[in-house]
Amino acid sequence: MNLEKVIFGFFIILAMTLNFGFFVGEIDNPQHHLHYELYIAIVVNLIATVLKFGDRTQIGAIHLATSLVADLQLIAAAIIWVVAGSKGTNPEVIVGVVSLSGGAFLANITSVIILIYETVTLRR
Repeated sequence: MNLEKVIFGFFIILAMTLNFGFFVGEIDNPQHHLHYELYIAIVVNLIATVLKFGDRTQIGAIHLATSLVADLQLIAAAIIWVVAGSKGTNPEVIVGVVSLSGGAFLANITSVIILIYETVTLRR
């Protein structure tokens, strides 16, 4: 067992599950989306991105690209929520924030699928 791969897989899957936890719920109901979970998802995604920097393979490049997409969308969602301020509970604002996190969730799913593919095709 490679400890580096365990940590890498842990952060990728944690990022995906946190993003899912924020994304799930009625899209226009701010009570279904906890802003702290969005911020934690951003931090975990950033950690996962940093862990991907050392991999120089083609699959590593795709991992990094999917992680950067997720980071960008989650950060954009947080910026919209912060800029909206008191209007953050407005359904139009929350729909935009949740939609961006949904895009990040899709990028995280892609990253996990690539991780599974890489693990399955690993030669001993």
